Amino acid sequence: MDIHAELVGNLWKIVSEVGQRVDEDDTLMILESMKMEIPITSPLAGTVKAILVAEGDVVQEGQVVAVVE
Repeated sequence: MDIHAELVGNLWKIVSEVGQRVDEDDTLMILESMKMEIPITSPLAGTVKAILVAEGDVVQEGQVVAVVE
């Protein structure tokens, strides 16, 4: 399943890594927007198959940032 950014922001920190097992609602990465930290969480339990952004990147609303299967 593709994981999308819900808003525009700077990718502040990546918390997970490819191959990591995650549960539903686990934080995958943290965006910074308007001086707030917004977690991007996994909508399902599974394995992180890809991380498509790097720390410091600017992400756009709706952009695919990770894949969890």
